[in-house]
Amino acid sequence: MDELDPRLLRYFVVVAEELSFSRAALRLHISQPPLSYAIKQLEDSLGARLLERTSRRVELTAAGRALYREAQFLLRRHVDVRKLVQRIDAGLHGQIKIGFVGSMLYRRLPEVLKLFQHHYPDIEHVLLELNSAEQIELVERGGLDLGFIHANPVAPPVRALDLVSEPFAICLPAGHPLASKRRLRLDQLAEDDFIFFSRSFSPYYYETLLSMCLQASFYPKVRNEARHWLSVASLVSQGLGVSIVPQCLSRSGMSGLRFLPFDHGHESVCSLIWSEQAASRIHARHIELVRQVYGLDAADSGRKKGGGPRRGGPDAGRLVPPRRPGS
Repeated sequence: MDELDPRLLRYFVVVAEELSFSRAALRLHISQPPLSYAIKQLEDSLGARLLERTSRRVELTAAGRALYREAQFLLRRHVDVRKLVQRIDAGLHGQIKIGFVGSMLYRRLPEVLKLFQHHYPDIEHVLLELNSAEQIELVERGGLDLGFIHANPVAPPVRALDLVSEPFAICLPAGHPLASKRRLRLDQLAEDDFIFFSRSFSPYYYETLLSMCLQASFYPKVRNEARHWLSVASLVSQGLGVSIVPQCLSRSGMSGLRFLPFDHGHESVCSLIWSEQAASRIHARHIELVRQVYGLDAADSGRKKGGGPRRGGPDAGRLVPPRRPGS
């Protein structure tokens, strides 16, 4: 049997509902002879009589009644498939894989995700907590659509858009002798054990923390390293050392910690990354929503390798400074 023509099925359904070729032709806005020919084509294709026709009336045969039920389902399915394909083509359906570093939970990522889900409820947003290096590699390979990372240099085909910058803060256990201070000098911690962001996972951040200590005229005793900033803060809360962390972690609500400001010349920057090779309407629309949340305009199209400063969001209040190479 040949494939059923949706046009012929639609004609048949209207005839079956009207039980009149003349009324069905009026409803379909065609003349009666082409409608009669279309029904004959359908019957020939199926090898079955669907209608009993006399000069006075039209009735469905048993085969016709069965086809009427199935045709309604097939036509609805046909419309649904058409709409699905159109929505996917328009970027309104599908799946987006999103990587993020833990500190983004306190840098407006929940707000971004809610906006994604509000505008695109039919898109499945899959979240993966990964460090920055892992995200960059996955975006390069096409295994990740969007990534929210600690700012790192990227090379084509990866694009990056700096979202927000903020100061670092000293992170102390609540029971530390200096925890009651309102502000510290970093050299006041010269004799403490330090917990650093893992050098193997982010040489850039490790070197940033190290350079702060060297600028304060001491070499830190790094006793522990962790892969995520939240892990660094957790180790500090257990009294295993002190650290220097992005100020956003003060909003984590983690108990047993004190976050104190100190003088330094560095910024903690977070960025959005994506692959220019995988750019599509669905990606572009999500990137535009991210810009909206962080107060960036369309002129901020994303930097490639060695990009310049980018403006932070409303809660940043400062420009993102140039950074030295790292990974």
